[in-house]
Amino acid sequence: MKDFSILEKKLKLKFKNQDLLIQAFIHRSYLNENPKFHLFHNERLEFLGDAVLELVVTDYLYQKYPEKPEGEMTNWRAALVNSKILGRIAEALEFNDFLLLSKGEKKELGKARQYILANTFESVTGAIYLDQGYKVVYDFIKKNLLKELPHIISAQLYKDAKSLFQEEAQEKEGITPTYKALEEWGPDHAKHFIIGVYLNDRLIAKGEGSSKQEGEDSAAKNALELKKLK
Repeated sequence: MKDFSILEKKLKLKFKNQDLLIQAFIHRSYLNENPKFHLFHNERLEFLGDAVLELVVTDYLYQKYPEKPEGEMTNWRAALVNSKILGRIAEALEFNDFLLLSKGEKKELGKARQYILANTFESVTGAIYLDQGYKVVYDFIKKNLLKELPHIISAQLYKDAKSLFQEEAQEKEGITPTYKALEEWGPDHAKHFIIGVYLNDRLIAKGEGSSKQEGEDSAAKNALELKKLK
């Protein structure tokens, strides 16, 4: 069994009920191989943590930026609580070392692991809230997540690539980009798409992904990097 007191020291927290912290790291797959384990998986904590995270971020933005409209703060919040950022922060906090996974799940890295880490950040948030209360979980989120906000705002990361490319294309050429699927293959559960982004009939860039939306986002990112506009 992993020594979760090491994690408590890293987080500078002492849980009244350490089982809550341990449960936050239990992936459903672990219980398939360890059905007699004394704790349940982390999905209920993740559900709670997701709501706590949204409340804390909303609370912070509301207090910190009294002049900002709802729509802008909504975009900032969405950029903060996306799985890429949550997964990266969870990795920096060394959550990987404490995950309780099946043998098969341990081998899955990349996007799959990032998704698990992001969910674990949410479940840890839920565990801290239950064990320590709102003030402590607020400070935890402020320290580990809200520090990302200035960069998100300055780099306009709250705008997705499609929005940014559309703004640039309309400003420089007066044209709204369109997207077309150029290639598509694979079974329904594992589709793959190559998408082209066009200005009128001019192909600007291609992108690929496991959905049309992901492919369009990839194409827009590539178009922004190519700087082919006037």
